[in-house]
Amino acid sequence: MKIDVSIITINYNGLKDTCELIESIPFNENLEVIVVDNASLNQEADIISQKFPHVKVIKSKKNLGFAGGNNLGIKAALGKYLFLVNNDTIFKEFNILALINRAESSAEVGVVCPKIRFAWNPQPIQFTGYTELSKITIRNQAIGFGEEDHGQYEMAHTTPYAHGAAMFVKKEAIDKVGLMPECYFLYYEELDWSMMFTRAGYQIWYEPQCTIYHKESQTTGQNSPLRTYYITRNRLLLVKRNWRGLSRYLSYCYLLGLVAPKDILKFALQGRMDLVKAVYQGISHYQLSIIS
Repeated sequence: MKIDVSIITINYNGLKDTCELIESIPFNENLEVIVVDNASLNQEADIISQKFPHVKVIKSKKNLGFAGGNNLGIKAALGKYLFLVNNDTIFKEFNILALINRAESSAEVGVVCPKIRFAWNPQPIQFTGYTELSKITIRNQAIGFGEEDHGQYEMAHTTPYAHGAAMFVKKEAIDKVGLMPECYFLYYEELDWSMMFTRAGYQIWYEPQCTIYHKESQTTGQNSPLRTYYITRNRLLLVKRNWRGLSRYLSYCYLLGLVAPKDILKFALQGRMDLVKAVYQGISHYQLSIIS
């Protein structure tokens, strides 16, 4: 049996969302769905296997993070194309043929991202492509973010980075570029991976003829110590791995001399000493990673 597309998602204590995603997928003989369970509690992997026997469930003994979990799925996938989607996304119209057509349009196309809209009404836009990252601030914008969809972003175009919630990737491109970098664990890994594809000569495209809806899980919280720690550490890691010369120096000065002190002061004034600690830990652990 030939598998054309492998849909890969990670489950980490997100049974309800994962089941709703699987239920939104119209299965056929040329498609496989792989769920990587990142050491969830309460035997969630077994529940998924029992409820969806046609789904390939991979149980990780420990939480490998976003990149590590996806890499487990990539290694097990049989498809020519791998569609990496967050478990808190759902399909309403399963038009992945548009993604296949875009991927097949040129040998240079390595990754294709669909339009991403938030799942809640009025289902505003989350992603229709990205702007370039600033070499100094490490900031960019998702095009169309927060706008109502009136058909204003219906033209396919290249984008410098893929969106981690939905990445349709050629398997042959991964074989050339390599797996997703696992050093991040959480946040920024898809940006680094995108740069790896670009450096290898591949293009990343936004394709509006396919839409996926994102619930935007609050698993880690918008102001959680976990998120604050990884955002702080991983911005520095992204610079280390991808910036050179003056750009790297100026970016370090900005992140360590302006952003970190500003965050520490803000969190201290809010009485969130747990977040202050997370910033310090993010910086110190990054520094230790350089030494070791």
